[in-house]
Amino acid sequence: MTVAIEMGHTAAGAAATLDLEELLATRLLVQGNSGSGKSHLLRRLLEQSAPWVQQTIVDPEGDFVSLAESFGHLVIDAEEHTERGLQVAGERARIHRVSTVLNLEGLDAENQMRRAAAFLNGLFEVGRDHWYPMLVVVDEAQLFAPAVAGEVSDEARKLSLGAMTNLMCRGRKRGLAGIIATQRLAKLAKNVAAEASNFLMGRTFLDIDMARAADLLGMERRQADAFRDLERGQFIALGPALSRRSLALRIGPTNTQPRNATPRLVPLPEASTEAHAIVMAAPPPDPQRPPRQQRRPSPDLLGQLMAAKSAALESRAEVAEQPVSAEQLAERQERVDRVLRAVMAEPDAGFRPIGVLYQEFVVRCRIDGLGSDVPDLAGFRHMLTRARAGLGSDIADDDAWQDVSVRASMLPEEMQGVFMMIARAAKEGWPCPGDAAIARAYGSHSLRRARRLLSYIEEQGLIVCQLDGAGRRIVTLVELAWATAPGDPNADEPSACAAAPV
Repeated sequence: MTVAIEMGHTAAGAAATLDLEELLATRLLVQGNSGSGKSHLLRRLLEQSAPWVQQTIVDPEGDFVSLAESFGHLVIDAEEHTERGLQVAGERARIHRVSTVLNLEGLDAENQMRRAAAFLNGLFEVGRDHWYPMLVVVDEAQLFAPAVAGEVSDEARKLSLGAMTNLMCRGRKRGLAGIIATQRLAKLAKNVAAEASNFLMGRTFLDIDMARAADLLGMERRQADAFRDLERGQFIALGPALSRRSLALRIGPTNTQPRNATPRLVPLPEASTEAHAIVMAAPPPDPQRPPRQQRRPSPDLLGQLMAAKSAALESRAEVAEQPVSAEQLAERQERVDRVLRAVMAEPDAGFRPIGVLYQEFVVRCRIDGLGSDVPDLAGFRHMLTRARAGLGSDIADDDAWQDVSVRASMLPEEMQGVFMMIARAAKEGWPCPGDAAIARAYGSHSLRRARRLLSYIEEQGLIVCQLDGAGRRIVTLVELAWATAPGDPNADEPSACAAAPV
């Protein structure tokens, strides 16, 4: 079934339509200077397609929240949620097929990028069973996929750019159709813009943007000046979902209105002395900061503070000088392992970023009274690798595992846990872990990625994989002569090694 959405009319008066099914497969890029009508175009597209397909809008200015009243979109105020909460919200919205508006109004640029990235990653990472068709509209896309680094941190830029790249480059197979709108093509990352096959180009004045727009539409450079003459709401369209040849069209009216309407001229009130007095009046006191006291502490109080500080430093030095017994070290390690088991017992712990896991680990350690004995991030990575392999402290420190640890260090850090899990299964004679268990240990939902991971480890000369007559997999560790028992690669339940306690 072909669903044709009427976007407006052409210069000849004919209806200008957009093939919705073709759009889902080929994506859309909208470009135009401020005031050219980009938001109006997106609103028209969303209103016309709302009965046919699930939608989500990444809205940096809160322009599209009015869609909720007429079309039932769920408005998510990003300022009220954490990044983790937004990622889960994205997953649930995709699973339950709820159209949403991610309202980023009120946040600074860096927090907008972080929260938008978390929400888009939630849409992207759901299981295959929930890959329903979905329009993902990103207004002011140059904010989330900038061509060059700006004032935000590199970490925020990488998170946001990675999420936008996933949406435009890999989203099609997951049912995600990216629709991005930008004021300037020169400010938008080329890897993101290049994945769109449909284009709607509006009024543009800068030469560099006009040249890029003309190249995308297959126009000659001398024809690029036509973009300066476009009126508000006029666009030139090209693409398999729009037109096979460049086509000028005017966007039709919308049923809903943005909260931030175009400013209108309003006569100024008559000048008065009262207004002048109000403007120049003294500012009110800051309610969050008490009035500053000019009184200085007395010499006696300063002496007490210095004495208390000296006593605290001496007590810390005495505690540091006390030797720690082997029993105390063993007790501390047991408490750290217990905290790690609690973190790994969370249902989604295997698929959360290591930074998030470490933050939760540190908080739990402090609650448990470990204080300054919390391992650093590098130590936590080593512990997490060991835990995902199903190894406890006593097993991992055994002499028999020294060679395994050396061989694991030849692999990237995120793969070492998988190798050690297979090594333990081989040493104990357990069945070979299935693809689901390997993917879980790697921190992924993808079974295909698990199979590629085994192939990579085999290419490094560390293991040999083979199938028996029943199609069960056997993995042998090179030079160690350890081999797993035959195991079903497609087994849903966790293997014995994956289920073993940490």
